[in-house]
Amino acid sequence: MKSTIREARLVKTDFTRWFLTAISVVISTVVTAAFASGEENFSDAAARLEAGLSAMVGSPITIDRVSPTESEDLIEVSIVDGPVLYATRNGDFLLLNGDLLKVTSSSISNLSEERRITDRLSLMGELDTNDMIVFSPLEPPKAHITVFTDITCGFCRKLHLEMDDFNRRGIEVRYLAFPRGGMTSQGAKQLATAWCARNREATLTSLKAGVEMPLNDCEGNPVAEHYALGNRLGVRGTPAIVTSDGQMIPGYRSASDIASLLGIE
Repeated sequence: MKSTIREARLVKTDFTRWFLTAISVVISTVVTAAFASGEENFSDAAARLEAGLSAMVGSPITIDRVSPTESEDLIEVSIVDGPVLYATRNGDFLLLNGDLLKVTSSSISNLSEERRITDRLSLMGELDTNDMIVFSPLEPPKAHITVFTDITCGFCRKLHLEMDDFNRRGIEVRYLAFPRGGMTSQGAKQLATAWCARNREATLTSLKAGVEMPLNDCEGNPVAEHYALGNRLGVRGTPAIVTSDGQMIPGYRSASDIASLLGIE
């Protein structure tokens, strides 16, 4: 009797192991099929994204994996030796650093930046150059840039040292005030002093050269308005350069770099 019971238990144990193994195989097969199906469904999107990203950076980009997400509208895109991005399921649109990009097989266009450019051109077009400090070439300018500047900024001083080079290349430089420390800072008072001076260009040049002079925060100076505009346009540091076609260039760039960017050399 004991032998029979023992044999029955062994049979039950073997059956249980077989059953669990069979279930595991079925689940594994279903999961593998599901992922294979998902990857197959996203193959067109992957191809479009690879082509568009490669065209954008100028070198081949390879996608390692495309996976579904909890959103019905988005897929997760893993770049080989690169970041994880998110795109629409057909690969027509891509999210990158918070921007919305439109993808084709030959290019990628930044729709968010295009909107920002439109806004910049509109807001900058409302400005009066009489409220700026302008350094113009002797001859009619070939192009102009608008620069948010601060007296306390080392790279702003470096850019200002190249003013003759900018003007020699036919580039007019239009300054707007952007005190990095805010409207209660020493930089704001120095900028106001430049804008309140009878000779704004000479005063700004002297202040950027480290010359100390009495501060003058005259009534009606535009520093606060410029600062508010810079914040609205997303300026986070100085110098911030806005080209005549609405591009925003953060940080210092040499006169030769700017001339090449503007296509005048």
